[in-house]
Amino acid sequence: MQNPTAPTIVLASSSPYRRDLLDRFLDSYEAVDPEIDETNVDGLSPKKLSVHLARKKAEAVAINSRDALIIGADQVAVLEDKVLGKPGSHARAVEQLLAASGKAVKFLTSVCILDPVGRARYEHTDKTVVRFRNFDRRLADAYLRHDEPYDCAGSFKLEGAGFVLFDSVRTDDPTGLIGLPMIWVADRLLHLGYLLP
Repeated sequence: MQNPTAPTIVLASSSPYRRDLLDRFLDSYEAVDPEIDETNVDGLSPKKLSVHLARKKAEAVAINSRDALIIGADQVAVLEDKVLGKPGSHARAVEQLLAASGKAVKFLTSVCILDPVGRARYEHTDKTVVRFRNFDRRLADAYLRHDEPYDCAGSFKLEGAGFVLFDSVRTDDPTGLIGLPMIWVADRLLHLGYLLP
């Protein structure tokens, strides 16, 4: 439920996973593809990159939605200080998973909320550490054919069968790994006057 006097919420994302998370408790919001270049041209550290991209997405959408509350988000997966992008193909996903076998991957999920009423910007970064079990190409291949997570950083879906690859997950907010840390988002929306169920 949304307070009728509160600004419309716009999610600056084309991600179906982030929309699914907002659908859990918001009756009404818009989703707009920010259409930004996500290339790390400035060589930012993984954390700075995730914050930069979340802010850039929110600001890109705000240009045409100045009266709306904008939520931008970005996730960066890091293996041994190297950023893992979205694989885009089965072959690249197999490579990513085999590189992660027996290791820990850190997921940094940043959120930027632009509030038109208070003209304020709120930012937060959630950190989740996934430790992968030791597995071979057969398990990686079988998993990928099941979930087809080719649009996901790290080449797995937690909301799918990705847990078969894990030894453990350390996090303060499990939704952060899906792409939007909803505990922080809900807290911020409540503070901004939105009536949530």
